[in-house]
Amino acid sequence: MPKADSYIVAIDIGSSKIGVLIGQRDEHGALEVVGKGVAINRGTRRGNIVNVEATVDALKQATEEAEVMAGIEVSRAYIGVAGTDIRSINSRGMVSVAKKDQDREINRQDIGRVLEAAQSAALPSDREILHAIPQDFIVDEQSGISDPMGMLGSRLEVAVHLVTGNITRRKTLLTCINRAGIEVIELVFEPLATAEAVLTHDERELGALLLDIGCGTTEYAVFGDGEVQHSAVLPVGAGHFTNDLAMVLRTPFAEAEQIKVKHGCCLSGMVGEEEGISVPTVAGGPPRVVPKRELCGILQPRAEEMLTLVREDLGKYGFDETLRGGVVLTGGGAQLDGYLELAEQVFNCTVRYGLPQGLGGLVDVISSPTWTAASGLLLYGRGSQDRHRKTVNTGFSVRGVMTSLRGMFSDLL
Repeated sequence: MPKADSYIVAIDIGSSKIGVLIGQRDEHGALEVVGKGVAINRGTRRGNIVNVEATVDALKQATEEAEVMAGIEVSRAYIGVAGTDIRSINSRGMVSVAKKDQDREINRQDIGRVLEAAQSAALPSDREILHAIPQDFIVDEQSGISDPMGMLGSRLEVAVHLVTGNITRRKTLLTCINRAGIEVIELVFEPLATAEAVLTHDERELGALLLDIGCGTTEYAVFGDGEVQHSAVLPVGAGHFTNDLAMVLRTPFAEAEQIKVKHGCCLSGMVGEEEGISVPTVAGGPPRVVPKRELCGILQPRAEEMLTLVREDLGKYGFDETLRGGVVLTGGGAQLDGYLELAEQVFNCTVRYGLPQGLGGLVDVISSPTWTAASGLLLYGRGSQDRHRKTVNTGFSVRGVMTSLRGMFSDLL
C-alpha cells in the first residue's frame, strides 16, 4: 500500500458511532474524500470514554473500512473531541512593545509574548489548553487587527478564546487511539472543525450559532467578526429523545430509536390529528397503536429544553441578540422533523441545515449532517498543514505561534 503521508485522516469519535474519513489533495490543492469508515461505538457515553476495549475495537473497525476503500494504511489522524469535560473561556493579554532605536515596530517576539500572556489564565491542575484562538489584536487602543506584524505602537493587546479539557480524559482518549495503531496529530474541539465545513464567510463575520446535536451531547459555538467568540458543550443529545420514548411508551430502546427516526416530530403544528403508529411493547407483548401527536408530546418538551438551555447560556454572555448570521444546525440529532422550525421560534432568527462543503470525491456518500464533524476535521487538517508550511517557509505565522505555545503550555501541566 502507498504511504499515508500524502493523505489527511479525520476521526470523529461520537457517543454512538466512530466515523473515519480519508482525504487526498489533488494537484491544485483541493481535498477529495477517498475513504470512509463507520462503526457502532459502545464504549463512549456523553462524549467520554467509559469502555476502552469497546472504543479501541470500534476505532479499528472504522479505520480498516476506510483503509480498504482508500487503499492506504492509516498511521496519523486529526481527532475530534467533544466531551462534557470541555470548558471554554475568553482571555486577554497585554505587553509593552520592545523598543528598538526610536521605532516601536511590532515583531514576532512581541506577538509571541502577548499570546503567551493571554494563555496564562489560571486553570485548575486537572485541565489543559486544547485551543487558543486569537479573536482580536489591539495596538494602542486600535482594535480589529488580525495580524499586527510590522505595525508601530507602544502597547500590544490580544483577545483569545481558550478551549480547555480534562487531562485524564485526554490521556484515556490518546491511549485508545494509540492502541488502535494511530498517532494523534492534533485533538480538535469538534465545533471548530465542523465550522470549516458548514459555515460561510458571511456567517462567520455577521455572527452565527453553529449547533451540533450528537447522540450524547450538543456542542455549539458562536462566531462573529470571523472568529469563534463563545463555545460550550450541553450534556444532552439526541439519545435523550430515544430514552424518553422508550420510558414513556415502555418499548425497547432499539424500537424507540427506530420510531424516533421514522416517525418522530418535535413540533405539534406539523402533526396530523389522525396519524398513528404501531409501537412494540417490552417482553414481546402485542404492539399498540399510539397517535403520532402523543409522540410529539414526548419529543417537543425535550427539544424545547435543549434549545432553551443553549439560548439562556448565550444570553449570559450577550450573544443571544447578535445572531445576524442565523443558526446552522448539524449532527445526526438535527434531522428530527420539526427541529429546524422549533429552533426558528426559540432563537427568533433564520435557521438552516449545515451540510459538508468544500470537499470533492465521495461527496454524495458524506452529504449528511452526521458527517459534518469528520468533513470539517479534514478541512481543519488541510488548513493546519498550510499554516505549518507557511511557518517553515517564512518563519512566522500567528496561528503557528499559537500552536507552539499551546504545546509548551501543555507540557507544563
